[in-house]
Amino acid sequence: SLVCLGTTVIAEGDIDAGEKVFRKCKACHAIGSDAKTKSGPVLTRIVGSKAGNDSNFRYSKALTAAASDGLVWDEASLSAFLTKPRDFLDGTKMSFSGLRREKDVADLIAYLISFE
Repeated sequence: SLVCLGTTVIAEGDIDAGEKVFRKCKACHAIGSDAKTKSGPVLTRIVGSKAGNDSNFRYSKALTAAASDGLVWDEASLSAFLTKPRDFLDGTKMSFSGLRREKDVADLIAYLISFE
């Protein structure tokens, strides 16, 4: 099934499955109303937001440049980044190699959306 996020229609992932996928992210990222910046930025309200919006995190030059160029974390950009971070954004500080399964990406994005 599909869900509308602003002007973007995305394939609906499974939030509960996405919570399990997020365990891979928890070492560096936090999400939720009381989330604090860790070695990675807070991910609350990331879907649909401009890149580089955690004022407590020092982003890479590559991410800062992409944000200046108008990068928005929509479903397409997040999917590409989460699949292969370094291919999507050469010079990123994110050390995670990426998610191999499309379902994991869709589920993770559904989980992220649940924190809007």
